[in-house]
Amino acid sequence: MIFNSNQTMVLKTLELRVADYMTPTPITVGPEFALQDAISLMAEKGIGNLIVKEDHSVRGLFTEREILQYIVYDKKIPDLSMRDVVVRPFTRISLDMNLIDAAKIMILEKARLLVFDKKHLAGIITALDIVRGFRRTRGNPPLDKVMSKKIYKISYCDTIMEACKLMHKKRIGSVIVEKNRKPFGIFTERDLLVNVLNNEVKLNGKVGGYCSSPLITTKIGIAGGDAAKMMDAKKIKRLVLTKDDKISAIITARDIVDAFQWSFTGENN
Repeated sequence: MIFNSNQTMVLKTLELRVADYMTPTPITVGPEFALQDAISLMAEKGIGNLIVKEDHSVRGLFTEREILQYIVYDKKIPDLSMRDVVVRPFTRISLDMNLIDAAKIMILEKARLLVFDKKHLAGIITALDIVRGFRRTRGNPPLDKVMSKKIYKISYCDTIMEACKLMHKKRIGSVIVEKNRKPFGIFTERDLLVNVLNNEVKLNGKVGGYCSSPLITTKIGIAGGDAAKMMDAKKIKRLVLTKDDKISAIITARDIVDAFQWSFTGENN
């Protein structure tokens, strides 16, 4: 390890371990747990993943993306137990795995990662967790190769359901909300969970009333470490990038993981 000019400890990539940055003892639910209660629990805890267990083993992850899918297809949250819900697969990694190796698995395999101590579930590590670790290094990679320039927009007066359908169709986690043809906010899967479903809001309500506003932006050209710092300070998972005062791209925590992992390729000290 080294120290920077402000005497802050800076770690080398190979010193970063999954065990030091994962979220330990993640929240799990059993097969008899009601889907409605699971959604309320996720909203209460402010989490985007819930681990579903059955017969003392992990069956999969229930995420905000599955909630969106139920809304689009069923127009409501169905009366199901967790035994019957759609879950996402996961990849097992170990406590002592290097953080950069975990990042490569997350990006290259498009995987969600659960951490095991031998046969026992020890934690979950998300893109935000990995970014938190990478910020301890000297890395500050460019984002031009990972940012998304496909920006999907919706009007303030469009319905929540219309926003959900667009997000589902495009397989995205957010849409920009415009009011009077100007950027007003962003509607995300987390907004659907916390602002809409947790408050039993009707899906024909105006999406602009339940989005995150004001829209947080920064100029295109910001580097990965600086973007991560800003996202952490603002408690957001997506950052909108502008050029000439117009929205140009959007970056997510997973994109930042991607930028770091390819920038570290070949590092061996």
